[in-house]
Amino acid sequence: MIQSIWGKLGGAGIGFALGGPIGALLGGVAGHMLIDREGALFGKPPRDVLFTMGLVALAAKMAKADGVVVDVEVRAFEQIVEVPESEHERVERLFNLAMQTSDGFEAYARQIGEEFKDEPALLEDVLDGLFHIAKADEAVHEAEYAYLKDVAAIFGLSDAEFERIAARHVKRADDPYLILKADRSMSDEELKRHYRRLVADNHPDREIARGLPPEAVRIATERLAAINAAWERVAAERKIR
Repeated sequence: MIQSIWGKLGGAGIGFALGGPIGALLGGVAGHMLIDREGALFGKPPRDVLFTMGLVALAAKMAKADGVVVDVEVRAFEQIVEVPESEHERVERLFNLAMQTSDGFEAYARQIGEEFKDEPALLEDVLDGLFHIAKADEAVHEAEYAYLKDVAAIFGLSDAEFERIAARHVKRADDPYLILKADRSMSDEELKRHYRRLVADNHPDREIARGLPPEAVRIATERLAAINAAWERVAAERKIR
C-alpha cells in the first residue's frame, strides 16, 4: 500500500475531485490530477492518500508553529510512512508547500475530522503519527502539545481520549506506568505480578520492621498510596479485575 500512495500522486491518468485545503495541496503537488481530462477517473481520493496528505499537512503546520527544522520532521514522518528513496524529495516539497499555504492548521484538521468522522481509530492514528513526529527532537514541547490538543478537539475527541493517546508518547510525573516503573508493553499478568512485588517492597511495615523513624513510614505510606492509585488507573484502563 505504501508505494501505491506515491504512484497515485504521480499518476497522469487519474483525477481526484477533492475540495478544501487538502484538495488545494494535492493540486499544488500534482495539478494535472485535478484537471478534467479525457479518461480521468474522478471521485474521492483513496483513503491512504487522504490520510497521508492530511498527516503531511498537519505535521508541516506543527513544524512551522514550533520552528523545528523541517528535515527532522520529514525523517520522523518517513519512519511512519515508508517512502521510497526516489520519492524523498517529493515529501520534502509536500512539507514545504503545506508550510507555505495560507490555510491554518484548523482547516486541515477540520477536513480530516470530517472525512474520518465515522472511523475514530483513523483519527487516533493521525494523532499518534503527529506525536511521533513531535518527538523527533527527543521531546514533545509545550507548544507542540497544545497544538496536538487543539487538533484532537477539532477531530471531536474528548480531553480524556486525548490524554489516553498522549500517554502513549509523553511521560509525565503522574503517568501511572512511570509511577509503577512498568512498561506499557507488559501483559496484564506481568503487570499484576509486578504490582504485587512493588507493594511488598514498598509497604510501610517493612520500614517499621527496619526500625526506621515515623517520617520514613509516612513517606512509605504516601508512596504506597501513589502506587495503589496508579495501579487503579492502569487496571481501569485495561479492565483488569
